Amino acid sequence: MPIFRFAPSPSGLLHLGHAHSALFSWSEAQKAGGRFLLRIEDIDTTRCKPEFTEILMEDLHWLGLEWETPVRVQSRHMKAYRDALDKLDAMGLIYPCFCTRKEIQKEIAEAGRAPHGPDGPLYPGLCRNLTEQEQKERIEKGQIPALRLNMNKALQAAKAEKSPLVWQDKRAGEQKATPELLGDVVLARKDIGTSYHLSVVVDDAIQGITEITRGEDLFHATHLHRLLQALLELPVPVWHHHSLIADEKGQRLAKRNNALAISTLRDWGHSARDVRAMAGFPDPI
Repeated sequence: MPIFRFAPSPSGLLHLGHAHSALFSWSEAQKAGGRFLLRIEDIDTTRCKPEFTEILMEDLHWLGLEWETPVRVQSRHMKAYRDALDKLDAMGLIYPCFCTRKEIQKEIAEAGRAPHGPDGPLYPGLCRNLTEQEQKERIEKGQIPALRLNMNKALQAAKAEKSPLVWQDKRAGEQKATPELLGDVVLARKDIGTSYHLSVVVDDAIQGITEITRGEDLFHATHLHRLLQALLELPVPVWHHHSLIADEKGQRLAKRNNALAISTLRDWGHSARDVRAMAGFPDPI
């Protein structure tokens, strides 16, 4: 049975873009006769708040969505992410990074040029070749490191498995994974001990997600997620990266842009059917 999910981060109010993504996943599950799960991705405890979780569940119920319980809440499953990191560490694929953002920006500026990925300049590798003694000394001084994936070593490990590193997208077809586009990504932040990339891959495997429907802004991240699945020997789902909802200026909706909240639309007197139509789903669900 196909299993779909909607996995919001409770760092603010849900907007029409979230409604589109949730309704898209839910409707796909209904058409396929599958299951629909809600997951709360709240690992960033500095930004995520319990009150936002309560509001987003109210919004989703109001829109007409139903999901299985109990709901998986990421902050309650940190051991699962630690176990995945330990496995990658045992393979020699991660290393501690003590750099601050300022130090990274300075190194890139002084170098004059740096390889770029979809999200900007790639990490220049300042901590990649630190010796074990140097790492130990920094930790003893109280420096807390992030953990980065050594992309070159990870690609070599994946290649040794002799399985093609590809993934299927319902819109774009078969894709060859090229995670090197993202460089040595952080798999565990200094402050929370994991990252979006690691947690989402682990959770999708644990929950048996077979089809991931999410916005096309995460298309490039899928290259990395496919690599992590190969390294951690996890099942490979099918992806569907749907189009994003934009405002009247053509700018994609985002919390940081103060996009109009679903709860605000409800308070203004719009019906759930009105909001579903605004989100691109005008028919009854």
